[in-house]
Amino acid sequence: MNVEQLHALGIDAKWFDPLLETFARFDISTPYRQAAFVGQCQHESGNFKTLEENLNYKAESLIRTWPSRFDAENAQEYAHNPEKIANKVYAGRMGNGNEESGDGWKYHGRGLIQLTGKDNYTLCGDALMLDLLRDPEILLTPQGAALSAGWFWKKHGLNECAEAKQYELMTKRINGGNLGLEDRIAKIDAAVNVLVG
Repeated sequence: MNVEQLHALGIDAKWFDPLLETFARFDISTPYRQAAFVGQCQHESGNFKTLEENLNYKAESLIRTWPSRFDAENAQEYAHNPEKIANKVYAGRMGNGNEESGDGWKYHGRGLIQLTGKDNYTLCGDALMLDLLRDPEILLTPQGAALSAGWFWKKHGLNECAEAKQYELMTKRINGGNLGLEDRIAKIDAAVNVLVG
């Protein structure tokens, strides 16, 4: 990948060095692997622009998104309060403490592929030799955002999915379902056209 190709994909040049470092470190070494990585990250991050999970929900959206956690009685209390929402929905999961611990907000989704939960922050931080528990906002920098996505990519076997063009399986491993699958495939195909020709 070169800077011209990055520009052709509509991605700011500040991502060039972090992407090259990520590709080298996590064996994202073929144009197909790189295209799949870039396309998935474009979808997850609004074309490398949104590096933090949006948790600003209306009461109705909270009930619809997390019916086991919100109902007509408590949704209004949490509506439009991202920190309070994160602390509730991520409490007692992924290594996080209870709602009062504040872990849900401290370790909410950040990076190109939204790294979420204290366990993931710990494992990723250890692998990258970064103290993500003490300074989770490292994931909001281009280098931290790209490297954390590369760590997630390698950990979940996504290079192999990219080579086999298993985009549905890849998407399930990234977000747990097929949310945005058509857009993801379109972005991967566009990246293949730019990187492979």
